[in-house]
Parts: sequence; structure tokens; C-alpha cells
Amino acid sequence: MQKSRITRVKIWCISSIEEARLSINYGASALGLVSEMPSGPGVISLGLIEEIAESIPPGVSSFLLTSKQDVDSIIAQQRRTKVNTIQIVDRLIEGTHNDLKKALPGISIVQVIHVTGEESIKEAVEVSLDVHGILLDSGNQSLAVKELGGTGKIHNWDVSKTIVESVNVPVFLAGGINPSNVRDAIEKVKPYGIDICNGVRTNGKLDESKLEVLFSELK
Repeated sequence: MQKSRITRVKIWCISSIEEARLSINYGASALGLVSEMPSGPGVISLGLIEEIAESIPPGVSSFLLTSKQDVDSIIAQQRRTKVNTIQIVDRLIEGTHNDLKKALPGISIVQVIHVTGEESIKEAVEVSLDVHGILLDSGNQSLAVKELGGTGKIHNWDVSKTIVESVNVPVFLAGGINPSNVRDAIEKVKPYGIDICNGVRTNGKLDESKLEVLFSELK
């Protein structure tokens, strides 16, 4: 069972070095950089992801959010961007998580589970055996245009809580979290970390006042 006294904060949809620095200054321990997606906010080029990742200091994780479903493409993205963590937002269909770990030693592999119901518990438990961490989000892979994050919707936190209690890897909680509900999310689910994009933005831009409120709530 995972136990953590300090809840980590991952700010994603980072779009510039300035946003990265602002998030880190307030206390973010991880930053999410979004590559090509079928839908959702925050997509930037691989070149910009590389530039931002190079600016992130040691001790802060750089997450590449990838919608690629084949290992070879994900490996190529990591080698281009030089991030230290890969966040896979869809299910792999060519290759395995273990193939990724062998090809990218020292790089953390995090799999997103889109919490749709009780069936997500089994999916999370099974995948937890092959990855370094899990992120629970509110997407929908069954839509004609897949939702793979950035929905701003809260899913069933009871299911998320069960997943946290059932796996032995760190679990990040995403989906509709903002400064007004972050305490409730942490108290209910007890995740290793929280993951926020829209909750700290105004008109798509990182909002320093919302960051300040978020981190004051966490204190």
C-alpha cells in the first residue's frame, strides 16, 4: 500500500518556459507537456516540449503526454524531447510497457486509466504490475473523437480510492480538480499526487492567482 504525507502536484498543459518556472516557483513537483492529441487543451510541438524540458531543474519531473499507441513512436518522442517521464494516455496496441522500460532505462512510465466504472479497478491493478505509476482521469476512449484528458470533469472518486488502495505504485488523480475541491479530492482518494490543467487557468492561460490559492489550500 502506498503511503505519502506530502501530496505531489503536477501542473500540465505547460506551454512555455515562463509557465514552467511559475509552476515550479509555487511548488509543483512535476510538469506535463502535451504532444499531439485527438482532442483537449495544451498541445504544443515536440520542439517546444524539448525546449521546456531542458529548462526544468533536477528534482522536478518532466512528463510527456503521448497519445501514441505503439512503442516505437513513443520511444522516438522521448528521445526527441528528452523528458524523464512518459505518460501514456491511451492503451498500447503495438508493444508493451516492458518493451518501453527496456528501451528507455531510467525513464518513468506512467499509464493513464480513464475511470469509467468498476471495470477500471481491474484494468488499473493489471497495468500497475508493468509501470512505474498510474494516473486516473475522466476521459472516454469510446467516443468517435477520443477524450484522453483535459475534460474538466470529475469521475467517481470512490472508484479512484479503491484503485489507490489496490495497487503498489504511485497514483496521480486528475479530472476536474481545482483550488475549491482539491482538499476534498485528497481527503477522499488519498492519491500520491494531483494533476491539474484547467483548474489553474483562465482563458487558457496559467493564472498565478489560482496557483496561489491552490498551493495555499494544500498547506
